[in-house]
Amino acid sequence: MDLTLISHHLCPYVQRAAIMLAEKGTPFTRRYVDLSAKPGWFLAISPLGKTPVLVADGEPLFESAVICEYLDDTLAPRLHPADALRRARDRGWMEFGSAILNTIAGFYNAPDAQALEARRGELRDRFRQVEDVLAGAGPYFAGERFGMVDAVFGPVFRYFDVFEQLGEPGPFAGLPRVQAWRLALAGRPSVQAAVAGDYGERLTRFLRDRGSELSRRIAQRLG
Repeated sequence: MDLTLISHHLCPYVQRAAIMLAEKGTPFTRRYVDLSAKPGWFLAISPLGKTPVLVADGEPLFESAVICEYLDDTLAPRLHPADALRRARDRGWMEFGSAILNTIAGFYNAPDAQALEARRGELRDRFRQVEDVLAGAGPYFAGERFGMVDAVFGPVFRYFDVFEQLGEPGPFAGLPRVQAWRLALAGRPSVQAAVAGDYGERLTRFLRDRGSELSRRIAQRLG
């Protein structure tokens, strides 16, 4: 197949699709768009005006969950479990990962210190729930096998790498299984390659420009 992944440098949903493609070992082209000035060709293939879009043999597919499912249906190796019940369970935790991304957005957009700490507490509660289901030996969500839940959570954890570098503590204290999972995903080549080398700098600029409580803290620390 001729595959082109329409991307934005910071979009975590794009990263999911890039991780999937890397795990499949499939060549693809990456084309970036500026979401603050969306070109007409992009709006013509992305009805919601969002990334990612995967153009497969000329046919555009939008929404990251749809793209990931399509890639898993058509390319080996399969990342979803063969068992239907386990597959459904994993899809639920993929949605849980999306909910965490929404809370992360609430964190970096929080207007004041009280709201920032409230969102930090929500993140801690979310990851405690994850800790409770990571009962296996690891290193991944379902054990030794890298799966689609891992592809979803790799971009989630990447945010906290940058937050911590900027002096904001993560929500992982007392969560050893989550911490171990996070480290395993950070070392996975597909997760590492899902973003460009300047991702940290780009995200820092993005966070600093939000006009939020976190923006003010970053400005004070960086000068």
